[in-house]
Amino acid sequence: MRMEARISLEYREERKAKAVLEAVFPDNIDAPKSLSIKTFTENHRVITLIRYDGDSFLTFQSTIDDLLSCVSVAEKTISALKG
Repeated sequence: MRMEARISLEYREERKAKAVLEAVFPDNIDAPKSLSIKTFTENHRVITLIRYDGDSFLTFQSTIDDLLSCVSVAEKTISALKG
């Protein structure tokens, strides 16, 4: 079974979008073969495309949850540094 998600997060500043991208980008590197994660910036947005070719919805859901958790930490860190 194939599952796909497109997550688009919009920011006011391109600089912040690029900082968030850099914070979550390492998650793209060591994904299992059944999982494809591509993250990029486009017009003040961080866009992540996730494709999972497997049978476990929980794996797919956990991947999305992990991504959003990493984004949240990145956003809080950026805000604290601006602070």
